[in-house]
Amino acid sequence: MSMHAPTMDPTKMGIGRSIAVLTSGGDAQGMNAAVRATVRVGLYTGAKVFFVHEGYQGLVDGGDHIRPATWESVSMMLQLGGTVIGSARSKDFRTREGRMMAARNLVKLGITNLCVIGGDGSLTGANEFRTEWSGLLADLVKGGKITEEEAKKSSHLNIVGMVGSIDNDFCGTDMTIGTDSALHRIIEVVDAITTTAQSHQRTFILEVMGRHCGYLALVTALACGADWVFIPEMPPDEGWENHLCRRLADQRARGSRLNVIIVAEGAISKDGKPITSEQIKKLVTDRLGFDTRTTVLGHVQRGGTPSAFDRILGSRMGVEAVMALLEATPETPACVVSLSGNQAIRLPLMECVQVTKDVTAAMAEGRFDDAIKLRGKSFENNWNTYKLLAHINPPDVKSNINVAIMNIGAPCAGMNAAVRSAVRMGIIQGHTMLAVHDGFDGLAHGQIEPINWNSVSGWTGKGGSNLGTKRTLPSKMLEQISLNIAKFNIHALVIIGGFEAYVGGLELVQAREKYEEMCIPMVVIPATVSNNVPGSDFSIGADTALNTITSTCDRIKQSAAGTKRRVFIVETMGGYCGYLATMAGLAAGADAAYIFEDKFNIKDLEVNVEHLIEKMKTTVKRGLILRNENCNANYTTDFIFNLYSEEGKGVFDCRKNVLGHMQQGGTPTPFDRNFGTKMGAKSVLWLTDKLKECYRHGRIFANTPDSACVLGMRKRALTFQALTELKSDTDFEHRIPHTQWWLKIRPIMKILAKYNIKLDTSEHADMEHVIKKRSALGK
Repeated sequence: MSMHAPTMDPTKMGIGRSIAVLTSGGDAQGMNAAVRATVRVGLYTGAKVFFVHEGYQGLVDGGDHIRPATWESVSMMLQLGGTVIGSARSKDFRTREGRMMAARNLVKLGITNLCVIGGDGSLTGANEFRTEWSGLLADLVKGGKITEEEAKKSSHLNIVGMVGSIDNDFCGTDMTIGTDSALHRIIEVVDAITTTAQSHQRTFILEVMGRHCGYLALVTALACGADWVFIPEMPPDEGWENHLCRRLADQRARGSRLNVIIVAEGAISKDGKPITSEQIKKLVTDRLGFDTRTTVLGHVQRGGTPSAFDRILGSRMGVEAVMALLEATPETPACVVSLSGNQAIRLPLMECVQVTKDVTAAMAEGRFDDAIKLRGKSFENNWNTYKLLAHINPPDVKSNINVAIMNIGAPCAGMNAAVRSAVRMGIIQGHTMLAVHDGFDGLAHGQIEPINWNSVSGWTGKGGSNLGTKRTLPSKMLEQISLNIAKFNIHALVIIGGFEAYVGGLELVQAREKYEEMCIPMVVIPATVSNNVPGSDFSIGADTALNTITSTCDRIKQSAAGTKRRVFIVETMGGYCGYLATMAGLAAGADAAYIFEDKFNIKDLEVNVEHLIEKMKTTVKRGLILRNENCNANYTTDFIFNLYSEEGKGVFDCRKNVLGHMQQGGTPTPFDRNFGTKMGAKSVLWLTDKLKECYRHGRIFANTPDSACVLGMRKRALTFQALTELKSDTDFEHRIPHTQWWLKIRPIMKILAKYNIKLDTSEHADMEHVIKKRSALGK
């Protein structure tokens, strides 16, 4: 793929080319974001772009179903669920005659690039269409339906797929468009049911979508701490009925007022027979006499507004899809664009389809371990974390290790999920867990008490910080802290929090020379809405804050669309870190986002005002400007508001909105619950290993740099990095890391807002392969 030189001007890449975009199969939230990005980036490259209405059926019917798309025609689509251009299951396209009609319609319009957003069936169909393209054209020429000339002009069809499916059932992609939003819907229901079940001591059975894939069920179970989960990939062992009843009875005996069982609609037993929610209800009612209720979620999961994650995912994939289409040659295989970690990647479409089919085959043949492996790393991690946290009774043998847990910095959603899983994982390992209240202050003043399995039940879905948190750093209280570490016999420390958690951890490490009490293993888990902790691409809490900002901006845009000619200036949090402003800008469709890392001057402000004045001449008569709270000491929110108000006089009027502390509150999103749960569990497993390494002559002594780490998400994996090694990548004055991955997706926001900037296409995604994962299974 390196044939295209990075010097190529992206705004001219598409001149003379035509792209058609269609959505097919079951709808998914975020499809509209993908359509919008495909259209706008296509137009940005100079290409012509067409909508195909009603999926493949529209391709066959042609005529009014295939219409030119304009910049304005995709305005206000971002926050809508479903697919605006419609989707239909097409019988006609399955026939060769139907595909011939479709080919003719495309040739007549000169369209040779097709972007398909749908599930694996839709994408397989697209690939078939591509392989028989030349045959279809030959027949059309023979039948006199198209001319030789037309056939020559359209001799080759390029195809790029994006996976839109709420099941997340497509192999090779971490997340498909719509999965995160579906989880949002499910978690809203689980939270609502939990409150009523608590009142009545009930058992709730919740059935979620996923005929062949248990992803939604599994993540839901992780995110709500369910007692049991049934998924097609991993049927329960023989005699599961007894085991399930025993667990439910145990939980009740421990004082739990609520049991939750999650069932994927495709759940099966070892012999391949379906396990239904009704069957489970009968079992629990007959054997235990528990008051049991069943809720089948059904199409609720497909509905509602797309989450911030799905909007960003759809937008980023739309950009990558256009680039992949315009860079494709007759030799490159049809590809899907996808996200792995936070990297946009391209994968050969048929390899993904093949692995997806292999999973179904493995399940049919009872090779369930293979099925889980083929689903990919993140599915496997979820499964292992779930098994560890849900199904183990604490061991009888104690380790005589005390692990203390604390929260540092401002509160954020997901902190409690991390505390819960760390506490439970510690108990499973035989440790005694200690809760430290109010951060380093509490550590200095001895606000420390044991915390047990039951004291953290129900914490996953609670916002804020139950332990209490403070911003105070330890350097002034080292003496008292070391005394308390000795007094409470603390052998390891889990520090959950923001930039202060990192700096505080560093201060403790630096104090090791003077205080040997500090020579214990420590781990910092990044948890802050600002996402500014070095060593991690994401921090717990940022996703929840992003959704809060995005939904507020949706409402503001709605108000502006009603009044017309109005520009809103919205101030977001983040300290000096522009992550929230940038990502919310992408998710809410902002015209500009001012941040500290991307320096701007009066000329830039002038360009932005001009841009809005031009925009008011179109049908989209509204503007949204985001400003990070610390982006510039002199260009304050008031200054920018006054500047825009003055310059826009007679063309538009302005309003300003400071979002403030609502960004730190709220119920954690599925992502933050899941992320917090995985990080909490992983941190304690790591500490257990480190403690074994550091055990000398009957005591713990940890003095190496790698015994105090940040646990972070890097590209595609959770990794541990020494606190001291991250110093060089940290700007301590502004409390941000020097390198931030999300800066390179800022241009996407500008292009989608119609700025003619240069997109750096040199660092484009190369084609990767999924098949390599399969060879590993043979071992």
